[in-house]
Amino acid sequence: MRESPELQRVTTEYVVTEDRIRLSGATADDQTVVLWLTQRLLNLLAPQLTGWLERQGASEVMDSELAQGFAQEAAEASLAAEPAVQAASPAGAWLIESVDIHIGTDGVVLTFKSEEGVVANLTLMTQALRQWLGIVRGQYGVGGWPKDVWPTWMGETHALTAKPSTTALH
Repeated sequence: MRESPELQRVTTEYVVTEDRIRLSGATADDQTVVLWLTQRLLNLLAPQLTGWLERQGASEVMDSELAQGFAQEAAEASLAAEPAVQAASPAGAWLIESVDIHIGTDGVVLTFKSEEGVVANLTLMTQALRQWLGIVRGQYGVGGWPKDVWPTWMGETHALTAKPSTTALH
């Protein structure tokens, strides 16, 4: 069994012709992969991840929606522009059927699985997770997908709703 690549940078973009979100990821050795995420799967994933953020915040006296909203705004405001990840080969593209969430004290590891098995891992520390979730929520807007899966403390995002975004994960 081959080892699953660890994604270092990702570009998250809604693609109209697929009616899916494309996650183009780059590994440390500059290999690229494309992961296709359906609305159904993201609707299951988003509450798990935002719930983890809420539980994290509760231990830091951030249990109110107002405090969560401030933390979310701060994370999104600190997101620096990065060049988009351009996936080189459609052969490295998978429809993701499930995601395992491995919880740590300061972040999560998402293990993306296709029909063939594990295809990639994405480690997100708390701030990077907030940034990525803001981007995904913004892409929901681009696709016209209902946003009722998102907590109210995420609010309306500014620049993240209009264009695909790349997150550098270090």
